[in-house]
Amino acid sequence: MIKMATKDLTAGMVTAAPVYSKTGQRLFDANTMLTSQKISYLEFYGVEWVQVLPEAEIEEPEIPDAPEPDSSQAPKPAADTVSYSQKVKRSKNFHIFKVDYSKKTKMLEDSFSHLIDKSQPFEPDALLEQISSLYSNHLTSLSVFDMLHNMRQIDDTTYAHCINVAIICRMMGKWLELPESDLEVLTLAGLLHDIGKCRVDPKILTKPGTLTPEEYRHIQRHPALGAEILADYPLDGRVRSAVLMHHERCDGSGYPSGLHKDDISEFAKIVAIADVYDAMTSNRCYRKGICPFEVIATFERIGFEKYESKYLLPFLTHIIDTYLGNTVLLNDGSSGKVIMVNTQFLSRPVVSTEQHEYLDLSKHPELYIQAII
Repeated sequence: MIKMATKDLTAGMVTAAPVYSKTGQRLFDANTMLTSQKISYLEFYGVEWVQVLPEAEIEEPEIPDAPEPDSSQAPKPAADTVSYSQKVKRSKNFHIFKVDYSKKTKMLEDSFSHLIDKSQPFEPDALLEQISSLYSNHLTSLSVFDMLHNMRQIDDTTYAHCINVAIICRMMGKWLELPESDLEVLTLAGLLHDIGKCRVDPKILTKPGTLTPEEYRHIQRHPALGAEILADYPLDGRVRSAVLMHHERCDGSGYPSGLHKDDISEFAKIVAIADVYDAMTSNRCYRKGICPFEVIATFERIGFEKYESKYLLPFLTHIIDTYLGNTVLLNDGSSGKVIMVNTQFLSRPVVSTEQHEYLDLSKHPELYIQAII
């Protein structure tokens, strides 16, 4: 049992004893896994110290395990009610995107194989052209993210993840108003950022349980392995640096070199945000995808220490807009529709409830969005 200051708590820690407010109100029971939302709740009530279990600390605190939605509490929509997500999935555009996405995932797997064994000349422009249909056929970033959000039930692979990161990087570049030539380089950096995982033991990549320290060190080699694979190809240096540095963090807590903010390349900082967002919201062999609002809450709470603020803030303010109109499940079992963004508390929007009431989550610290339904 460890007594820890509330300001030092990280998502994924587990309480070792019940937690009470200064007035004696029981806030959490023992053995409660903390999320960024719950830590903010403790801070709201002025709780200064919490007893936590040391063995509950996770290896990368910025990536918490997702709370499992309670299916028994999930609202049963009326027969004539169609959610925004259901409308997207029934659309012709989504079916076209899904088929195209599957083809491009297989294409990227083949391309990575050729890059590694050097069996064919590498043509970056041709590779970008292959995946461009996944974003060029959609006129707005909102429609692109509609497609990606609704692909989340499909288990992720390294190749699908790289495509997602490439698309997110491109959208970020457009939000940052980068010139077209830089957009192409940034998209390619996102597409190739995890190529080093192709040289990682697949048994480690797909292991459902906790990694051993040795296995985790092996995983941490993938940025260097990726840079090694690309070393002999005529690429823009910003692509290689993004591949090598996308796990570095501005506070020096990243890998493989523990670099600090000024030593990390600008495109690597952008790829890092896109990489973490997609990894956290996607399904993995060892956990289900985390609710995007919990991911945004984590970014709000500790992200500005680890990631470049001039890239993180535009990303968060734009990504939250893509969830407007979605139906969400709250932690008390109720549901509603996201209708308005709180610019000061992006993870706590205004929700229109089933009772047609407007619920401002920034004024209700006891409530948070548990899942998008």
